[in-house]
Amino acid sequence: MTDIRSLLLSRIRDVPDHPEPGVTFKDITPLLADPAAFSALTEALAELTVRYGATKIVGLEARGFILGAPVAVRAGVGFVPVRKVGKLPGATLRQAYDLEYGSAEIEVHAEDLSAEDRVMVVDDVLATGGTAEASLRLVRRAGAEVAGVSVLMELGFLGGRARLAPALDGAPLEALLQV
Repeated sequence: MTDIRSLLLSRIRDVPDHPEPGVTFKDITPLLADPAAFSALTEALAELTVRYGATKIVGLEARGFILGAPVAVRAGVGFVPVRKVGKLPGATLRQAYDLEYGSAEIEVHAEDLSAEDRVMVVDDVLATGGTAEASLRLVRRAGAEVAGVSVLMELGFLGGRARLAPALDGAPLEALLQV
């Protein structure tokens, strides 16, 4: 696992002062552009999906789509996008959540998850945990079971793990990288 961590870290670019002064953005586009790194990431997340018995991946908009879809294919499970409000046609379940400055809402198609599903939530970064927490609530409201959350990297200094712990209710949170 140390080798994969080194590979992944070497392909993540720090962009200072983006999107605002004082913030260092973790840019994963170099990782996505490198077929060996992207494949290693996909395989690692697929292994977690299989290990925890997930039957579906929920990918969080937008980078969770980029990671979650190939992970679902590799793991042999379904993929369900969780989107910003108003992007999905048809009947949806909606969940509001608080951000650092304000609030937001996400949605999932109501019929895409059922009581037979064990869901792994996949995203690129766990920051404050608000979006992941809201997605876990959506999964449970749809009647599905939470298999866990897996992310490429966790920004530990933002406290997302602690915020997410009650919503996980004992399900695992796996971060391939901690920064």
